[in-house]
Amino acid sequence: MTTPTAATPHWTAVCAVQDILPNTGVCALVGQHHIAIFRTGTGQWFALNNIDPRSQASVLARGLMGNLGDRLVVASPLYKQHFDLHTGECLEAPQQSVRTYPVRTEGGQVLVQAS
Repeated sequence: MTTPTAATPHWTAVCAVQDILPNTGVCALVGQHHIAIFRTGTGQWFALNNIDPRSQASVLARGLMGNLGDRLVVASPLYKQHFDLHTGECLEAPQQSVRTYPVRTEGGQVLVQAS
């Protein structure tokens, strides 16, 4: 489902909350953006550009979530770079960092803001 909600026209509903299991990610096409949406086991939500900057493949949503020190990250499934879920920074090569997007839940739906 990729239709904007009537109450908040800049937000796009991408799926139901229960469609994303804790500690996993999914990919959604929002406008022209491939966005990886992640849910932590503690109920935090994050959204990043899903395109791996090194390979240009749309795969970050399939990466493994974890921690490096105090940073919550996802590891690319291809080249294993780590991307900070809060900032999109690539820890091994900051020049390959990815964009982050606002994400929230409302009425049992996951919504992403991408322009």
